Amino acid sequence: MLVDNDVHRDSRVQKQAASMAERGWDVVLLGRGRPGGSDRRWKLGGARVRLVPVPWHLQTKQGDLRRARWRAPLAYPLVNEAERRRQAVLAKQADLRQRLVEGAYPAPAGSRAPRVRRPAWTLGPARAQAAVRRRWVELRYRHTHALRDRRAAADSRVDHLAAGFWQRLLGDGAWRRLDPHLWDFELAYGPVIDRLDPDLVHANDFRMLGVGARAVVRARERGRRVPLVWDAHEFLPGIRPWKPGARWHPAQRAHERAHAPYADAVVTVSGELARLLVAEHDLAVEPTLVLNAPVVAGGAGDTAGPDDAAALPSLREVCGVGPDVPLMVYSGAAAPQRGLDVMVEALPHLPGVVCVFVVSAPQSDYVQSLVVKARALGVADRVKLAPYVPFDQVVPYLSEADVGVIPLHHWPNHEIALITKFFEYSHARLPIVVSDVRSMAEAVRETGQGEVFTAGDVESFLAATRGVLAAPERYRAAYTPTLLEAWTWDAQADVLDGVYRSLLTED
Repeated sequence: MLVDNDVHRDSRVQKQAASMAERGWDVVLLGRGRPGGSDRRWKLGGARVRLVPVPWHLQTKQGDLRRARWRAPLAYPLVNEAERRRQAVLAKQADLRQRLVEGAYPAPAGSRAPRVRRPAWTLGPARAQAAVRRRWVELRYRHTHALRDRRAAADSRVDHLAAGFWQRLLGDGAWRRLDPHLWDFELAYGPVIDRLDPDLVHANDFRMLGVGARAVVRARERGRRVPLVWDAHEFLPGIRPWKPGARWHPAQRAHERAHAPYADAVVTVSGELARLLVAEHDLAVEPTLVLNAPVVAGGAGDTAGPDDAAALPSLREVCGVGPDVPLMVYSGAAAPQRGLDVMVEALPHLPGVVCVFVVSAPQSDYVQSLVVKARALGVADRVKLAPYVPFDQVVPYLSEADVGVIPLHHWPNHEIALITKFFEYSHARLPIVVSDVRSMAEAVRETGQGEVFTAGDVESFLAATRGVLAAPERYRAAYTPTLLEAWTWDAQADVLDGVYRSLLTED
């Protein structure tokens, strides 16, 4: 099983690994470790987890190592050279300053320090030369960093022309030129997979699809047929690009198109995404649906032991609030497109309500911007940051809140699936306040489990939140046993297990 992250923050792959091991599969989950880090290993239920250090050597484009004589003639060839030269001139000026002070204020009699008497004017030419040199180096330093920023943005006319050229020349093979960093994953994971010699490869998401495809091809050399399962978490054409510019998104799409034909089975997270994948990759069979449903107590993938109940964390204790304080929660990744600003902006109009963000990176720039905004609005004492908990503790952890919020902005991938936190909030029996992203808004309206608001609109969010806080039991009543039973990981694990078995029993 392959995934392009550190495993800790990916509840889907954790549930996959633990539940498949519970069903008798010998599971090894390979995740991404830090460049130059150690090869970390641990157990997740009966599954073995291993983080493979992935270098970033090929992330640097070849052109970034050359001097841009026409685009930035004053820039140094490398940022490191600019940093070195700037530090050198600062050191020279500091040295001259020290010599000047020693000459003007010699060491007292009896001191072991050398007594230096030097008229200030003797250092004048050297100081003037150092000042001119510093201004020159500072100018080139600014040009070097401006060039680095333009190269990182990769959004100039030259960048777009180059990206278009390689796509027209190489077709789906253009990913090799547009994002050679994808080879860093192959060179790190590939040898490990080959040594494990698996019977089946389960590749999660688009980066691992290529790694898995090449692994099953190499298995043919050993005389083995190894099926490949591709688990498509998102619709790649519809995601917000992880990196700016003309290269990254076309590279990932080309990479996915080039390797999708190698998949013997495709699983994904929603019916609509399954249909989009059929159209995008001309799949002969519609992908199998494996929802991002949560683990419930005693279900497949539940790794908690009988003595673990007392160790379950309390969300209200973490936030320092009592049982009578209205608590609205957002759990998951934090980014501008997730729309969390609306929760903070609404707080001045929701007296007594506390907002908690359960996020993996509380020190990130975006999360800290929310804290700054709360401080400016005078509600900083009612914004709390809480840590993630293990995937099998999420539901009881969140159940102490009063409202679960999903304030996503309108991006294609936000429209097409019921995401993990939707199911987690549901099993926690929280009334849900969701923006009008299509699939989740339709589900909430159909079940009556919450209210829908216009994405990014504070007044609309306030109306929806006040509604569920005024009559929470009305919304909790929507969570019937029949509804929740269909939204459990145990049911989804049955499906995934069936996919594995069907592939390994084919003639």
